[in-house]
Amino acid sequence: MYRIGLGYDIHKLTEGRDLIIGGVKITHEKGLLGHSDADVLIHAIIDAMLGALALADIGTLFPDTDELYKDADSTKLLTDVYKLIKEKKYVIENLDSNIIAQKPKMMPYIPKMKEVLCEILAIDPDRISIKAKTNEKMDAVGQELAIEAQAVVLLKKV
Repeated sequence: MYRIGLGYDIHKLTEGRDLIIGGVKITHEKGLLGHSDADVLIHAIIDAMLGALALADIGTLFPDTDELYKDADSTKLLTDVYKLIKEKKYVIENLDSNIIAQKPKMMPYIPKMKEVLCEILAIDPDRISIKAKTNEKMDAVGQELAIEAQAVVLLKKV
């Protein structure tokens, strides 16, 4: 049996925060605003995984009203969600994702992001796709006010 999940996240860019995407610290003058580290890619992946399992969303599992998750490392949250996948006897067939950011350029960081995700999710790099897009200077992302991410995950029952 297969299950598919779709995830999406967006966070506002702000000064005084590190920019962390895909578990990788990216050199930039601004970071993403959020209760946790605001890692949009990992948050989208978590929502895709939870959606595939029909287990609500990231905000339900890790509420921003809980101080336990204040400045939380999203790789740890992803590890917890991956444990749920294993408990329910699923494996990840593949993961496809987009990071949408006008700046900074994401391509130089994607190999390290894939490495981080492969380690957490125990899958081969050829099962993970991370693509970088811009919004051609349109909307909040294009005006460098925010960064967003989308993810789709396919799970297979073992």
